[in-house]
Amino acid sequence: MDVKTVVMTGGTSGLGADALRRIAREPGIRVLLGARGKAPSGVPASVETLPVDLSKMDSVRSFASAVQERLQGSEIDALVLNAGLSLHDHHRTSDGFETTFAINHLSHYLLLRLLLPHIARNGLVTLTTSATHDPAAKTILPPPRHADARLLAYPDQDPERDEQAKTAGGRAYTSSKLCAVLTARALAVQPEARDAALRVVAYDPGPTPGTGLLRSAPAPVRGMWRILGTGLGVLVPRFNSVEAAGGALADIVTGRVVPPPGEYHVRLVKGELTWLPPSDLARRDDVMEALWRDSAELLGLPAVSR
Repeated sequence: MDVKTVVMTGGTSGLGADALRRIAREPGIRVLLGARGKAPSGVPASVETLPVDLSKMDSVRSFASAVQERLQGSEIDALVLNAGLSLHDHHRTSDGFETTFAINHLSHYLLLRLLLPHIARNGLVTLTTSATHDPAAKTILPPPRHADARLLAYPDQDPERDEQAKTAGGRAYTSSKLCAVLTARALAVQPEARDAALRVVAYDPGPTPGTGLLRSAPAPVRGMWRILGTGLGVLVPRFNSVEAAGGALADIVTGRVVPPPGEYHVRLVKGELTWLPPSDLARRDDVMEALWRDSAELLGLPAVSR
């Protein structure tokens, strides 16, 4: 039996850890997990954890190099870009980028670009997004105003920047999730991806209490998030359990769920995967092309893969 290789971020807690356990239990699957710490308990020995700090682009580059060394001439069958965080203010990384944008978008964009030549034909790339990117979803977070990579990386240069810390942090998160959808769309039209017939999915797990997403939030917010992540969460119909969200991601990665022709954006709604259009802004080609190009420029990459 051929061994399939999955490369994953965001697999140490929450829905990512649940998905990792399910993926790793599949026969013939080897997982290379990028993480700052150890793999979660209960995962098989087929999971190999490699160090990465997604807030540092040099660390992302080192992780990509380590993955290529582990491949030993084989290819990546699925690249799962799941890691993310939400902060209640703007912070800066050691590279000078706004932290939420750096971790949720730039690090994954960089990893994708570095590993794209090593993804197998008919391989899969998933990016985790959120309904918060879409104003029509009417979530509690402020929706994105734009997907300008330079202004998201350096929000102090944005003439319309939010002055209130909580609003600024919320909008940084929703904007980064808009970037995930735009990156999925942009990848799908890259010549290298088209030639390899890659499957690309922007996965929205829906509201999933109990994950580590709000680990930087104030203590009362973290406490309520944990409580809703228990059985009490079923009292709120729009919430998904960690198990449901992780299971859906695992189904996409292992091929139990295949994107219908022309579909790329899927949301978990009441435990069911639903393929639907993303926001109006996420469907704009000019915004998509600018984000791909400007992200490359911020990272010192060519706009087109070579």
